[in-house]
Amino acid sequence: MTSASPDIVIVGGGIGGGALASVLARDGIKIVVLERESVFPDRVRGEWIAPWGVAEAKRLDLLNLLREHGGLCISRNVLYDEIWPSDAAEQHAMDMTVMHPEAPGALCIGHPLMCNILHDAAVKCGVRFIRRVEHIEVTPGARPAVSFVHDGVTTTLSPRLVIGADGRNSQVRKRLEFRVEADPPHSIICGMLVANVPDWPRDVQAIGTEDRLHYLVFPQGKDLVRLYACYDFADRARFAGPDKQAQMLRAFRLNCLPLGEAIAAGTPIGPLNGVSNEDHWIDDPTVPGVVLIGDAAGHNDPITGQGVSITLRDVRLMRDILLSGGGDWSQSDFAPYVEERRERMRRLRIAARLARQLRVEFGPDAKARRARVTMRAAERRLSPYPAVLIGPERLPPEAFLPETIENLFAA
Repeated sequence: MTSASPDIVIVGGGIGGGALASVLARDGIKIVVLERESVFPDRVRGEWIAPWGVAEAKRLDLLNLLREHGGLCISRNVLYDEIWPSDAAEQHAMDMTVMHPEAPGALCIGHPLMCNILHDAAVKCGVRFIRRVEHIEVTPGARPAVSFVHDGVTTTLSPRLVIGADGRNSQVRKRLEFRVEADPPHSIICGMLVANVPDWPRDVQAIGTEDRLHYLVFPQGKDLVRLYACYDFADRARFAGPDKQAQMLRAFRLNCLPLGEAIAAGTPIGPLNGVSNEDHWIDDPTVPGVVLIGDAAGHNDPITGQGVSITLRDVRLMRDILLSGGGDWSQSDFAPYVEERRERMRRLRIAARLARQLRVEFGPDAKARRARVTMRAAERRLSPYPAVLIGPERLPPEAFLPETIENLFAA
């Protein structure tokens, strides 16, 4: 048994853990990061950063780093949808460069690549990054403790603070029995990385719905695109079996999607993974000596792709609190983070529920409703949906009221 006393132990070395470690280590804080994986896997998520999240990356001085290593700025979002012809979709394409005054648009970058970039930045700043860690145990308190096994050796650390950044299946959250709230599952979303699609523009993303499928297309480096498909639980067998990747490619032969054939001719180069669509949240992601961030603290429904943006906001708020010098890192010092995150996630839940109703409900009535709301959005009617692009705090409270959504949906 060995022991040590860094300032902070971060459990989880993915996007949240790597980003927070790197920005804190710049200011001389001694940090140990514990990571289970020896190599960051393709988790089929966390690869699109909304404009408000890009602004957070810029505030953390991480944006240039991500762009230098392959991050693609997305300037246009095209709603290729069965509600109108493709030329109308292109005419009404959303200009992503004007969504936030501090962001050049959205950003696409692979999840494993982002994890590796942030890992390298953290190590360069002096962070001790330990991989292949097992049997992590966290004891909360005024002086918390973390024990773990690495290469057969048990180590106990006694930091001033433990930060849980270990994702949706957070062991820190489970061991400390945080209460997690959740919406009922609504639908299924699955994704896959595809190569050999050189015709797809590198600065354009596309979303839309046709028949019983909602789809999303995001470019990555070279000739890569990340595909997502959302569908009803009744269609759960749609992408199953030994040829599920081929089934996924064929699904993109859509009448509304001009480059659907080019996508269908691509080559799958990653796993096809699916999860259910719903929100999970924690009212207060802190206990004495421990704070949760990112997906460990609760995640938004992936239908709107807010995961990385939420995490980067968490990192920025944690950085500001920890470097303020005005507290002793006691639980009460993190009250501003708890309060801001609670309201942020509440607003994003409302926006995600709207997106689910519009995009992943099918049939003639749903199609007509989607067309009405799309046109009303073009008229700049008040709506909670822009929160997922410009940031939830930049909309008035009225945008999130039930009557606002009723007015959007009204026939």
